[in-house]
Amino acid sequence: MARQNRFEIDMLNGPLMPKLVSFSVPLMLSTALQLLFNAVDLIVVGRFAGDDCLAAVGSTTSLINLFVNVFVGTSLGVNVVCARFFAEGSHRRMNDAVHTAITTAAIAGFAMLLIGRFFARSVLTLMGTPPGIIDLSVRYMRIYFLGAPVFMVYNFGAAVLRAVGDTKRPMIFLVISGALNAGLNVLFVTVFSLNVAGVAIATVISQALSCILVIIVLKKSPEDYRLHFSKLRIKPAILKKIFAIGFPAGIQTAAINFSNVLLQSSVNSFGEFAMAGYTAANNLIGFIYAAANAVTQGCMTFTSQNAGAGKYDRVKRVLRDCLILETVFCFVIGSAAFIFSPQLLGIYSKSDVVIGYGMEVLKYTTLTYFICGYMDCFPGALRGLGHSAVPMIISIFGTVGIRILWIYGIFPHHREIDFLFVSYPVSWIITCTLQVICYIVITKRMTKSKLTPTPAET
Repeated sequence: MARQNRFEIDMLNGPLMPKLVSFSVPLMLSTALQLLFNAVDLIVVGRFAGDDCLAAVGSTTSLINLFVNVFVGTSLGVNVVCARFFAEGSHRRMNDAVHTAITTAAIAGFAMLLIGRFFARSVLTLMGTPPGIIDLSVRYMRIYFLGAPVFMVYNFGAAVLRAVGDTKRPMIFLVISGALNAGLNVLFVTVFSLNVAGVAIATVISQALSCILVIIVLKKSPEDYRLHFSKLRIKPAILKKIFAIGFPAGIQTAAINFSNVLLQSSVNSFGEFAMAGYTAANNLIGFIYAAANAVTQGCMTFTSQNAGAGKYDRVKRVLRDCLILETVFCFVIGSAAFIFSPQLLGIYSKSDVVIGYGMEVLKYTTLTYFICGYMDCFPGALRGLGHSAVPMIISIFGTVGIRILWIYGIFPHHREIDFLFVSYPVSWIITCTLQVICYIVITKRMTKSKLTPTPAET
């Protein structure tokens, strides 16, 4: 298949490892830059507005992720479906998928805007957010969700570009919007004294810019995935394929974030210093996740294209190389986060107590994070082959089930904050083991049927 622009990656021919690195590194940096939006929010409010504002922003993180990932997980379905159509040379269906994806993103974004506006206070109250910071938390969350439509359109548009191997331009867009976000944060908080409202407004403006840039690229792309506003509509058959892959992934991620909401509620019981320390540490962990998730998405996209082209001999090699990359990326970044944890946490807060709480979290999560990378890579490969439901069930049972058992069954008898975070590596090990078994069983069945991929599990 002829390549039409220099940003696409030929996933079907030649060595895999260099191309996986070329795909994953820009995506890793893009995810890290998205996290940097939140990190800059935290750093600015923590340093210039106080630990109460840091705790207020942090108390919304798990909740925002819970809502966002139900929809953003669907973008994985966009990635898989578009990659399959692109490799098959199905230009019309590829074009239909692009317009269905962008339309769906806009509708979902407005739904999230309404959820954030009307349910912020009640849900934060249920989470046990301390009365001293709940007004700040509600203010931040409501403003943040005003940007949900542009945030969703950017992520779905970037998923289309990833499907053809273009991870570089979304990274460039996030560099630009990230710089704007940082500048506006400092301006709104230090000059206009807007505290949590200022950082939320800055985030919305910067996300809008990245959305505009990705739309411009799609409007100038090759015809098979070029965006035309006049063609924006939902094709039910395409949407069904996208949701069959993406919705289980979104539910899985949302369920994991739900367990993090429960964990956040347990952290809240230790007070505002613990909340601030957990917030800072969780943001640092997010950068390790960025590396692991980039490889997982590479595994999914490369698997989907090669399955679409019928090159099943390369599918197992994709998974093998991705597991190697997970090991290297997670070990290097995780080790750095562990070794330099006092200095890194000190960026977020000047308080030794806050830093101490953050170090308790990092002690149990940084060096073991490669297990989480493996845990996500096997489901990524299965999603690329068209199987998404079973990995979702396993993740919910393994990760969420174990954490709920830990929080409500074991933690009440050992009420120490470090014991709370042992649940992370324990749940990763159990879930990873189950995902490996799932992968072996499904691929053996596919081998018996000549590895014929399915568009979705029934």
